This record gives sequence, structure tokens and C-alpha cells, in this order.
Amino acid sequence: MPALTRAEAVERRRLLNVRSSTVELDLTQGDEVFGSVTVIRFACTAPGASSFVDVKPRTLLRAVLNGQQLDPSALDDGRLPLDGLAAENELLVEAEMAYSRTGEGMHRFVDPADGEAYVYSQAFLDDGPRFFAGFDQPDLKAAYQVSVTAPEEWTVVGNSLAVRQEGGRWVFAPTPAISSYLVAVVAGPLHSVVSEHDGIPLGLHCRRSLADHLETDAEEILEITRRSFDHYHRVFDQRFPFDSYDQCFVPEFNAGAMENPGCVTFRDEFVFRSAVTSTQREERAMVVAHEMAHMWFGDLVTMRWWDDLWLNESFAEYLAYEVVSASTRFTGAWTGYAAGRKSWGCEADQRPSTHPVAPEAVEDTAQALQNFDGISYSKGASALRQLVAWLGEEAFYKGVNAHFAKHAYGNAALADLLEALGAASGRDVDSWAERWLRTSGMDTLRVDEGRLLQTSADGELRPHLITAAAYERSPVGQLVLRGRRSYDLAAEPEHPFEQPAPGEPDLLLLNDTDLGFVKIRFDERSWQTVRESLGAIPEELARAVLWNAARDLVRDGELSPVEYLELVAAQLPGEESVHLVQSVLGFARHTVVDEYLTPDQRPAGLALLAEVGRDLIRRTEGGPDESGLRLVAVRALTSASSTPAELAVLQSWREEGGVPGGPQLDPELSWALLLRLCVLGAAGEDEIAAELARDPSATGQEGAARCRAALPDPAAKEAAWTALFESDLSNYLVAATAQGFWQADQAELLRDRPQRYFAAVVAAAERRGPALGRVLGHHGFPAYAATEATVAAAEECLARTDLTAALRRALADRLDDLRRAVAARAAAGTAA
Repeated sequence: MPALTRAEAVERRRLLNVRSSTVELDLTQGDEVFGSVTVIRFACTAPGASSFVDVKPRTLLRAVLNGQQLDPSALDDGRLPLDGLAAENELLVEAEMAYSRTGEGMHRFVDPADGEAYVYSQAFLDDGPRFFAGFDQPDLKAAYQVSVTAPEEWTVVGNSLAVRQEGGRWVFAPTPAISSYLVAVVAGPLHSVVSEHDGIPLGLHCRRSLADHLETDAEEILEITRRSFDHYHRVFDQRFPFDSYDQCFVPEFNAGAMENPGCVTFRDEFVFRSAVTSTQREERAMVVAHEMAHMWFGDLVTMRWWDDLWLNESFAEYLAYEVVSASTRFTGAWTGYAAGRKSWGCEADQRPSTHPVAPEAVEDTAQALQNFDGISYSKGASALRQLVAWLGEEAFYKGVNAHFAKHAYGNAALADLLEALGAASGRDVDSWAERWLRTSGMDTLRVDEGRLLQTSADGELRPHLITAAAYERSPVGQLVLRGRRSYDLAAEPEHPFEQPAPGEPDLLLLNDTDLGFVKIRFDERSWQTVRESLGAIPEELARAVLWNAARDLVRDGELSPVEYLELVAAQLPGEESVHLVQSVLGFARHTVVDEYLTPDQRPAGLALLAEVGRDLIRRTEGGPDESGLRLVAVRALTSASSTPAELAVLQSWREEGGVPGGPQLDPELSWALLLRLCVLGAAGEDEIAAELARDPSATGQEGAARCRAALPDPAAKEAAWTALFESDLSNYLVAATAQGFWQADQAELLRDRPQRYFAAVVAAAERRGPALGRVLGHHGFPAYAATEATVAAAEECLARTDLTAALRRALADRLDDLRRAVAARAAAGTAA
């Protein structure tokens, strides 16, 4: 189907006004197809004009416009022409639709744990026509009435409350006006937990094999849900605008979650089967709050076109962290953002593919899909933190509530929100937006000889509200905060700078509370203090800022990978924060060791990280592991183990069923241990088969695929290669296979596979579509092969004109990372 262009959407919106849409689905027609009947009632402002409806069937059975049969053969690449429209129209489209295996449209999944089948829809961004006909663009909102016929033993969940009738038929109440991409259906022999809060019916749903795990987590999820509702009802004048709130945890979901009103879908990894850290629970809480924010930002008021994606995602991201930090037990959520999520936006904003938070022109839906990235989420949230700090919370929410009141159940654009915020605050919000939302790139701040210098790679400077802190060493080696000061920086290259405290500090830390979206650099004395005493800084958030600064330095080639690992070895073993240990060790292991170090230096890097893991395990002996710090340490040691002695320890843990002093081996940890043993040839097919017999779940199938692809055997590699590029595996199994296949430890075995990848990935992405293209472009990329030859092969591939948009974006981003890795290896070699 061709991408819908902005010009086409504008013209169709000029012509059409959708009154209502009814959708009838029949899910009883077998494993491959289902029935779909859509009736759309709509007006046309120019009778006699022509337009088109979007529908992507396996077979178009019939289409009737105002009583006249349309020719099914006129359907062309997902568009059915509608000619000679009347002032008021009724269109009926009956089709046989195909189930998806890639999470697009109506996805069907058979649970290997018990053989039960489940289906769920994903209408976003342009996949709704894969299960019903519609005018598929955000600003043609309509009331939808959906009915579903399903097997008698199934439960069906949708956007609104349903009446269950005889014969497995479920009839849902008409929705308020919503966009077509928000229509949702989840069906199967679901396990459900129901509740109610503040007059709102609540439901949690998952597949039956996860029932016990959902029961264990249900009260925590419901408590986050209740607290989130209470928070939003405090700050928003408009109450929750739909009749019920179901949260469905579904298998093989491509995104983290999707904000379908009244029927939010989440990837079912959020129903935890194994031990998790406090940060993983915090992340789940954030996603719950994020999707609920969309009930207002995105569902109640929807962007007119995809250039205002930030009105959805940036606001939901910002509000989620606000809600979770202010209204739940996860009071350190903004520290979690600083330690992990924020780097997604920072790194995206420094790639060639960067774009403004609110680009002025998104030409079509294919381009729009590429903007669901760290800029629209993470950078946008940081920009909103700046805006709220500048306007003040009272003025911000006053403007937001005026915006909701004016555009409820309709569509709006950036200018509409800016007008409301400006009226509420009396501030020049338009100028702020031009600097923050219409530009791309990050500013860098440093202090030199009493001046604060501000630079930017793109030449566009932005205003910043930040704090800075001064620290001095205490007699016992701790760093003591001597003073903190706020700075309101105009978009200027140079500012007079007054120290946060009198005298010359041992450490001057700009942006110490992480309010700014900005890179920082250090004077010589401050950097020496960081190297010697980073772990001695009392504030967790300030330590997060410092670790992120070190990450920036090594990525930018200003700090060698060897020196970065020395900082990790010196300062991380005493760290108490799970946020920081998890983030730093993840970057150190997978980026620095696997990609930035030369092959000769890699064994020493692994040894260093293994020792850090052992130090953390020793330090956490004998006490409860409520935060999961010991679990993070065990995961880190597992991933870094490489010597015979270290592998023997992993084998002993497997034989004993756990780590002495905890944790016990649950499915996730068991598969992680086995994967490392398989990579290094210390386990094989017999062990994989035995583990899969113990854990025949969907996650177990992924673990087995990952381990089999990781075996250091030519036949195993060839089988994995075929699975990656020539099979019809689900996206999850492809991702797992890719994660196992590329192993830096096996560079000799993989030989020329990195160069061969680029031809294979183009053909596979073209055959299987954008979702699979993104998986292969990201997880399938040979990131460990940081050589000029791989760079050249990637550049040659990107010069092709036949790449899908999704694959092109994924490869361009990975190439930028690869170039940084090549430069870092040169720095690592110099440091050695």
C-alpha cells in the first residue's frame, strides 16, 4: 500500500466528514483468515467528487456505495476508489482478512505452553485497514461500534463496554469520536482480573499460561492504575473520557504498549515470569502512566497530522515520569529517566537522522513512522520539563485544560496548544517553541575562565534553565555539596558565570539536577575529581548526570574506552543505585566491550566487568535483595564470564539451581546462563533441549532460538542465517535469533557474514514488511564488526534506492553507531 501523503490527507479531510462506522468481525473462520464487514456513514462537502477508502484484505468480497455495487478489482494497493459521492453516503465493505504473524493488523498467536490461540489488533499507524475498512488518518474521527463473533470459550475485549450475546457474539457500545488507528480488539481464552476505581470499570487480561503471574502482580498494577487516575483527575479538569479501562497484556507485541482508548495493549513481558529489579517494576509503572496520559493527549484530543506526534508522545512521556515520581512508591523515577531513558533521546539527536521534536513537514505516513524515536519521546519529554519550569506548573496546566476544553473529541495542532499556553502564562511560548521544537541537535555547556560557553553541532542554540553544584572533598574522602545555583541561559554562545559557592570547587557539576537537555564538559580539576571520587557524591541524580557525561565523552571520542572501563572499575563496585549499576554495566558490556574495544583488548575488558560483578555480588551477600542489585550483579557476571574458571561457576549455578545466597534460577536467569555457555562452546543442543522441556513457554522458545543461533558451529550459524532472512518466523523469534547469532566472541567463525548481511536484509525487509525490517535493521545489525569494511558495506547498502523506509532509517542509525565504534577502537588502540 502506498504511504498516505499529507496532501492526500488534507484533501480527503476537506471533502469528507465521517458520521459513524460499524465494524463486524468474525473470528471463527479458521487459523488463517477472519471475516470483516464495515459500514461507514459519511458526508461529502462537494457532491460528485471522488475519494478513496483504505482496506487491505486477502480477498475483497464486495463493496457497496449508496446501494451501488463497486468493482472489487478496482482495489489497487490498499485503496478502493469512491466516485460520484453524494452529500450523505453509506459505504459497505465486506472482506476476508488475513491474520498477521508480524504484529501488524490482526495478529494471531498460538501459545506453545498449552496450544491455546489468541488474537489482538494493532491498527497503528496505518495497519487498521488490515482488519477493517476506513478513512485511515488521524483527523477523520468517528464513533465506532464494533461487534465480534468468536469461539464460545473466548473472552473479547474492545474500546468500550460489551454485551455478550448467544453464539459467541460480543457487541461493544459505540465509542466517542476517535481516530481509526485507535480501534482495538483483543480475544482468546483470556485470564482476567476485574476491579473498579472512581466509577471506572478496570480490567487486566492476559493469556491463560500467564494467569498465576498476573495474579501475583495484579494488585501492584491496579494500584499504579488507581494512583495514575487520581493524579490525572487532580491536574485535568476533564475526567477520563471513556466508559471503561482494560489493560491487555498480549504476546509478540512490537511496541512497549499502545494507547487504544479503553483497551490499552502492552507487551506481555510486563507480566513478570521471573525475578525482576525495582527498576523493571518502575518501568512498568511508567508505561502504565504513559498510556493513561494518552487518554487525554492523543485520544480525547488528537493531532491533525503526524508532524504533531509530540502532542501525543512527548506529553505522555513527560506526564508518566511526573505521575510515577509524585504519586507512586517510585519516587526516584526521574533519576531512572536520567540513568537510562534519556540517553535514547540524546543519542538519537546526534545522529544524521535527527529531526525536530515538532517538524514542520512530515510528508507521508512512511516518514511519520520513523519519527517514533528517542526524539519524539525522550527529548520531547526533556523539552517539556524545560517548558514547565519556565512557565510554572499552574500556568502550564491552566493552558492544557483550556486546550482540552476547546478541542475535546476533535483534533488540534501545535499552534493550538501554544496559543492556550501563551494565554494562560502571558509568556512568548511561540519563540520558545521555535528554539526547542523546530530545531534539532544538542547544546554543550562548559565553564572556562569565569565564562559559561554554549555551543551546538547544528549551530542553533537553545535557551536553558539549569542548576549547577559545587562540591569539595571532606577530610574522610566524601564529596560535600557546598552550594547550588540556578541559571536562566539565553540562546547565546557566552554567558557570565557566577560559581554556585565561593572559591574554587573540587568539582563543578553543570546541570546537576538533570533539568536540562544538554551535554556538559569539565575543567581539568573537576574531571580529576570525577575519576577519583564519582561514587562519593551523595546525590544519586548527580551521579547519574556524571555517568551520562562519561558516556557522552567516550561516544564522542574524547575519552578512550579503556579509560571509561577504568572509571567503571574504580567507581561502580560501591554503587547502591540499581538505576546506575544497571545502566552503566549495560553500556559498558554491550557497547564499550563488544563494539569499542579492539579484539586484543576485549578479554581484559570482559575480565574487568566480571570482577565488578563479583565485587557487587560479594557486597550484597547476607541480606535481602529488594531492589534487585544482586540480581543485576549476577546478570552482569554471567554476561562477562569468559574464562574456564568463570564458566565453571556458571555450570555450578545451573547444577545447584541458583547462586549461593540467591537468586534462584528462574526461567530468565536460566536462559541467560545457558546462552553464555552456548556462546563459548560449554553447552550445546542437549542442554538447550532440556531447558526447553522445562520451560516450553513462548519465552522459552525465544531462549532456545537465541541459544541455538549462538552455538559456535558452522551448521548452527547457517541454520540461524536461514531463519533470519528466509523464514516466516514471528518478529520475536527473529529478534531472538539475531541476538544469538552475532557474537563478538565468534568473529573468526562469522568471517564475512557482516558484509553478506546487507544484501540479505534488503530482500527480507522487502518480503516481510516494515515491522520485520525494523527488527532486522536493529537487532540483526552486526554491530560487533566495527571495521572500515563493515562501514563501507553499510554505506553501499544505503546508497541503494530500493530500501524500505523502515529499513533505511534503522540502517542509517546503526551506521552512525558503527562509525563511532570504529573511531573508538582507534582511540582504544592509542590508549593501549
